[in-house]
Amino acid sequence: MTSLPGWTREGSPYHPGEMAMQARAGARERAEKAGRRIIRDFMPDQHRELFAQLPFLLVGALDAGRRPWASIVVGQPGFISSPDPRTLAVKARPGAGDPLGPHLVAGAPVGLLGIQLETRRRNRMNGTISAAGEQGFVVEVGQSFGNCAQYIQAREPELVRAPDVAPAPPALPEGPALSAGAAARIRRADTFFIATAAPAARGGDAIEGADVSHRGGKPGFVRVTEEDGHTVLTSPDFTGNSMFNTFGNLAMNPRAGVLFVDFASGGVLSLTGEAEVLWDGPELSAFAGAQRLLRFHVAEGVWREGALPLRWSAPVPAPQLAATGSWEDVERR
Repeated sequence: MTSLPGWTREGSPYHPGEMAMQARAGARERAEKAGRRIIRDFMPDQHRELFAQLPFLLVGALDAGRRPWASIVVGQPGFISSPDPRTLAVKARPGAGDPLGPHLVAGAPVGLLGIQLETRRRNRMNGTISAAGEQGFVVEVGQSFGNCAQYIQAREPELVRAPDVAPAPPALPEGPALSAGAAARIRRADTFFIATAAPAARGGDAIEGADVSHRGGKPGFVRVTEEDGHTVLTSPDFTGNSMFNTFGNLAMNPRAGVLFVDFASGGVLSLTGEAEVLWDGPELSAFAGAQRLLRFHVAEGVWREGALPLRWSAPVPAPQLAATGSWEDVERR
């Protein structure tokens, strides 16, 4: 079999923020070699086929104030298609009340994550919306690459109603200090998704774009605290692929959006705010398996009860989590 070409441009597939984070972690040379091999400006057939099998897609993009939000769109498998290796067409849009709904327009930078939870397969694609309408949007590929299966809880999805007849649940606003209900949902979570963007994301550069990625851990791996009247979420960052796409964006632009899905009820909690990375300190050293900590300061958000026409089975924990700790362990030390 002939191997596919990787990154063919002369310059690095990474922007300065990503390179700085890789260097700080002692992974710069390794990440550059891997990036030139697996990051492409087109989608391999394997990736195109996976997207076509999915009943949902994670989307990261910016609102009118350039704040990132993470979103999820749903459809019958086949609602995502790839007419050619440099194009992905999505026949769905965010549901009513989703903060990204009005902002997925032509010219907008987007990060896409196709993740098949039941098999723990995931592929990333970052690009620019080339066309958009009431039925969906089309994305021109900027960068495409696969991610490893680590820290993904395996869940089987099931459509419980037709996606195109989904009701419009009330969108309940959340402020900087989260409600008790929102805080409780986060404390139970074993998964969330985070959207970030480089400062030049709207310039059409394939390297400095928007991004959305997966984070997983034991239930309760996100700690919820209150500081000066607003909520702060703290989560461990475990050993990964050393690409530092999310943290590289945060190094240049601290704005971020996080998304928590209630896999049992189909509810969605969307938040936007600012994030920072902690590289040392007693909290980090006390959390088994953590390489760094991610702290997210909530600005605002929205909870949409039963917004998704999907439900998922009980999770099968990722095997890597056996070697990781919990916030309870940290607090006991």
